[in-house]
Amino acid sequence: MSLNSPIFLKRSEENNSKFVETKQSQTTSIASEDPLQNLCLASQEVLQKAQQSGRSKCLRCGGSRMFYCYTCYVPVENVPIEQIPLVKLPLKIDIIKHPNETDGKSTAIHAKLLAPEFVNIYTYPCIPEYEEKDHEVALIFPGPQSISIKDISFHLQKRIQNNVRGKNDDPDKPSFKRKRTEEQQFCDLNDSKCKGTPLKKIIFIDSTWNQTNKIFTDERLQGLLQVELKTRKTCFWRHQKGKPDTFLSTIEAIYYFLVDYHTDILKEKYRGQYDNLLFFYSFMYQLIKNAKCSGDKETAKLTH
Repeated sequence: MSLNSPIFLKRSEENNSKFVETKQSQTTSIASEDPLQNLCLASQEVLQKAQQSGRSKCLRCGGSRMFYCYTCYVPVENVPIEQIPLVKLPLKIDIIKHPNETDGKSTAIHAKLLAPEFVNIYTYPCIPEYEEKDHEVALIFPGPQSISIKDISFHLQKRIQNNVRGKNDDPDKPSFKRKRTEEQQFCDLNDSKCKGTPLKKIIFIDSTWNQTNKIFTDERLQGLLQVELKTRKTCFWRHQKGKPDTFLSTIEAIYYFLVDYHTDILKEKYRGQYDNLLFFYSFMYQLIKNAKCSGDKETAKLTH
């Protein structure tokens, strides 16, 4: 269900920025213990109050939820929507969710809540058609054919060139005309005129790692450019048994991709523009961390 209601769309970047609080720098040893502490986040006071008051009603479906409704993709009654930050992204994001993925445990919903105009969630086997736009779409998934983020522009530009060459490959045309057409429409991949990227959309698979193969091998995703993230450790509290701590949650993967995209592709200094994608995630992380330290099992249960 879409979150693009009139009241939601009234939230602007100005409303978002007034909440932003730049964190003080911490020592390296402390940072390693709490990797989410230096984020530039909106005030989480609204979540603190909601956590204290307990579950609340979803104004759309009437379900009892904590913080937000994972069915309708909206904050619940005791979390005013105007107090939730709105994040502007440089790309569109499609999330393909496995049907067996438990809605209440999925962090993909965080992206839809915080960047509703840029994020769409589809439940497999529902997948959009990407074949005609494979030169501007990338699938974020590790594998032997995966490339690094910094190489995205190069590989997508090659696809554009190959597509144009195919269209212009008319045997009835004189070779010099074909050559001239190519020169007009192609640019040197190393030419400064080709700076930027044709990338417009990225795709993430939302499921446990044991379930990803069913979606990843779907023919509708075959042939897309695959991109692998840099190795980072997850903070996710629902660790998948037998999997390394470098297997990220969906919202972590989205966040880290955008940070690297900002620096490696856009060539701009990162100043926390996407940190609020971790608005719910960082709060839940700290909540559960504190609950484990105090032995408060009931508090941990509140996060779905």
